[in-house]
Amino acid sequence: MMSHYRQAIAGPPSRTAPSSMRVLCICGSLRRDSYNRRLLRAASELAPPAAELVLWDGLRAVPPFDEDDERAPAPAVVALRAAIEQADAVLIATPQYNASLPGQLKNALDWASRPFESNVLRSKPVAVIGASPSRSGAARSQAEARTVLAAIGADVLDVQLAIARAFEQFDTDGRLAAHAHRRNLKQILEQLAARARDSERAAAA
Repeated sequence: MMSHYRQAIAGPPSRTAPSSMRVLCICGSLRRDSYNRRLLRAASELAPPAAELVLWDGLRAVPPFDEDDERAPAPAVVALRAAIEQADAVLIATPQYNASLPGQLKNALDWASRPFESNVLRSKPVAVIGASPSRSGAARSQAEARTVLAAIGADVLDVQLAIARAFEQFDTDGRLAAHAHRRNLKQILEQLAARARDSERAAAA
């Protein structure tokens, strides 16, 4: 099931099949083996058969948002926008730092929001999930991410998956262990895929 989960670092790859649905996965943590990266791997195991989950791994390279650079953004910003534009939906997994959204993730969303009226996230189906060692399971940072995404104009799903005490939630192979969490994650992915299909049909009408 991991075969349809791959990385898109330099830019958007071509689709593997005309009927496939691309879900761009963005991890808000820069740590190589973070809980949220593991959560996205779990999503790849539970995604609908037609969905291709693609990990965008360029977050570290995105420079601080600067309005002076909006007309000629850095290559990492161009790659981020292109990857979002080529996706049918976006799945964000975020940790929680000091009771808030990670700075590097908020920075990337700020870049994606420009130009505002025609930004690549506008009307794009997006779901936010998260894992944290804390008891809240990154619930606050997820709520903040949804607020930011709604302000940008994304089609934000009203769903939440808060994986608390994340150090207990993955087995020795890094797989999400609890059946309830896996079931909830699968349902979110199905809802995200359905929203993307509805968006595609509306655009074609």
